[in-house]
Amino acid sequence: MSSQTQSIAFDNASREKAADTLAMWLFIGSEAMLFGAIFLVFLIAHINYGAPFAAASKRLSLPLGTLNTAILITSSFTMALAHMYSAGGRWRAAIWSLAATSLLGLGFLAVKAVEYSKEFSEGLAPVLGAPFSYNGPDPVHAEFFFGLYFAMTFLHALHLIAGILAIAGVLALWSHANPAGRARRIQAVGLYWHFVDIVWVFLFPILYLINRG
Repeated sequence: MSSQTQSIAFDNASREKAADTLAMWLFIGSEAMLFGAIFLVFLIAHINYGAPFAAASKRLSLPLGTLNTAILITSSFTMALAHMYSAGGRWRAAIWSLAATSLLGLGFLAVKAVEYSKEFSEGLAPVLGAPFSYNGPDPVHAEFFFGLYFAMTFLHALHLIAGILAIAGVLALWSHANPAGRARRIQAVGLYWHFVDIVWVFLFPILYLINRG
């Protein structure tokens, strides 16, 4: 086994890197199909119930949604820095960039928790048996909108938590990996992180912006 490989299944680092990259793209492809199906359900519902969806959408907090968008875009930047630093062998800078990325991810979750708390307190969360209270037009389809909103954003939050745990795993195993292995892991977790960010880039406009004139 080459000293630059992490597995005995590969005889050189380039093949191991290609296999890791292919596996990550296949995984991201399966995740994209999952989110794609949910987006399709939302868009069909929006076409059929545009007016009540528009009214319900305006009850979401645009400032908190915008803040979270800025946080995730910044985290994509720090993740890109981690990849760049690892490619150049600047390992300490790569570690700090990964740590910053995970902290920004935690910041996103904290803001989302504040937003969820606000929506629960206003009776706009038809989940976990919470009472739904809505004084706008067509409360039945408004409840459908908020059900989809919580399903989509919570699924996204779960993926973000997985990304944070993946970064924590990379950092925890840092001393056990050779430089090539560290670079491959950063590339893999970076692909996943950027995918999760892109999902939010689609979620934000269709949930928060599309109905605001």
